[in-house]
Parts: sequence; C-alpha cells; structure tokens
Amino acid sequence: MRLGFPDVVDDVTVRLVASVVLGAGVVALATGWWQMYAVLAADFILRASLGPRASPIARVVLQWVRPAVSAAPRPTPGPPKRFAAAIGAVLTTLAAVAGALHSTGGSATAATVVFAIGAIMVVFPALEAAVGLCVGCVLFAGLMRWGVVPERICLECADITQRTATALSGQRGTPATPVNRL
Repeated sequence: MRLGFPDVVDDVTVRLVASVVLGAGVVALATGWWQMYAVLAADFILRASLGPRASPIARVVLQWVRPAVSAAPRPTPGPPKRFAAAIGAVLTTLAAVAGALHSTGGSATAATVVFAIGAIMVVFPALEAAVGLCVGCVLFAGLMRWGVVPERICLECADITQRTATALSGQRGTPATPVNRL
C-alpha cells in the first residue's frame, strides 16, 4: 500500500467517501451517539496524515463502492482535499472530546459544541456529495490567494474560480499527472 496524499484524485471517489461521512454524521447527530465522531476523527486523521489509502472509509469506497459506479474518473487536485480532511479531523476530534465531556460531566456547553459541529459535519459532506462543493477546498483556495498557502503546494488549484467555471460548463481539463482513484 502506497501511503501519502496523491497530487490528483478522482472526484467521483471523493464524493462517494463524502456520502459515507454524511451518513455517519447524520447517525451521530440524530442519535446523539458522539462516539461516532471519534471513529470519524480517526479516519480523517489517517486520511489527512497518511493519505486516502490509509483511511478505512476511503478503502471500502475504493474497493467495493467505486467499482459499482459507472461514472468516468474526474481528476481533481489532491492538496485541497487533504486540507479538507484535516479540517474534518479537527472538527470531529473536537466533537468527540466535547461529547466525552458532556457524557461525563453533563456540560450543556459541551452538548452545544457537539451539536454545532455535528451540524457542520452533515452540511459540509452533503455539499461535497450532492453538488461537488468542497468547502475545505474553497477555504484552501482563499488561503492560497491571501498568500498563506504557497502556490507551489498546488499549482493546479491556485485559481479555484476557473476550475469551478470549467466544471459548471461541462468542459473537462486534462491533468498533467494521471488520476489516482484515491
């Protein structure tokens, strides 16, 4: 298994992974089962730090779900997806810690934090899964425009506006590197 985050990933696979995260987020939010955030946090940490092949969710999607989906691969830059996974890692870790604090001490503030993060962890993956809008990727592009993230990190994604316009018009770009399913 080759670890590390690829420069180019398949957007179809990414959206399928987001669908699984969405399902887990809905279950956690609807049931108050905060331990689900710990499971998601572990997966996001593995994905952000070691790459998608280290993520159990991504591996299941890649091995069993993606082969059943006939859509052609759609290459998209990997670094913004890694950034989005890191945001997911931070948010779900905070939700898991707040959930533990709430369950052990009954803190109303901790319960509010879990609910707020839970709502975010439903909305963000829903946007990615349903319409391909990666909120973390938009933030990544903004950080690049402001000079916080150097352009050399992702030359292909320095201008997310152009990529979004191209995607909406139905045109396809050809990446400089071959698409990696994950």
